[in-house]
Amino acid sequence: MFVGDTKESVPVDRYLIEAENQRRHRNIPLDQYAPWQPAVLFLDGVKKREAARALHQAGVFPRAGDACLEVGFGYQGWLGNLIDWGVREQDLCGIELQENLVEAARAILPVADLRHGDATRLPWPNETFRLVVASMVFTAIGEDTKRRTAAAEIHRVLKPGGGLLWYDIAFDNPRNPSFRKVSRVELRRLFPQLKGKIRSVNLAPPVARFVVPRSWTLAVLLEAIPLIRPFLLAVLIKPC
Repeated sequence: MFVGDTKESVPVDRYLIEAENQRRHRNIPLDQYAPWQPAVLFLDGVKKREAARALHQAGVFPRAGDACLEVGFGYQGWLGNLIDWGVREQDLCGIELQENLVEAARAILPVADLRHGDATRLPWPNETFRLVVASMVFTAIGEDTKRRTAAAEIHRVLKPGGGLLWYDIAFDNPRNPSFRKVSRVELRRLFPQLKGKIRSVNLAPPVARFVVPRSWTLAVLLEAIPLIRPFLLAVLIKPC
């Protein structure tokens, strides 16, 4: 459902996300995730490189004229990356649960179709998008029913032959119960009709924050160890 004005019409997940944001403001330094931080530069670079490679290998690397949707774009999310890759702003669509983030993104991308709403009800017709991006979205959806509904909506709006770019965390964090992992097995269950490769990527952020400022080379070497890569990146294709 869409986010409404009353508490009864708002998904429970919104309050979980707001509670998590408040926790972050209380406990995490404001600049910890700033784009100039060495660990952020390293992690984002690896993620973007692996995503571009996977999209190209799957034959769905986006180009001008391809309608692209990001579900839960947050602070711009992948929208800027898509423009870097050649997608036109007018080809971009997005939906985000937090209204303040929608307004901020609209100010930066005024031509894109950016909407305030919920992943469980996407306001676009069937088979609209060549590419759908879901990055760190499902881990914030606690209920299995809502996860399945959101997955079904993504499948519905994805064109045959189009791809889902997925990025999310595959391990629970005991220090942060607000978010729940999405394993490889669950990812396959959520999208049983989509086919493609799933790979682990990115160092655990605490490891990256410790290692990268001291040795970029060591961070690259550690990145090769699957056990300390807690994120999953996948490109899953909808059969024609």
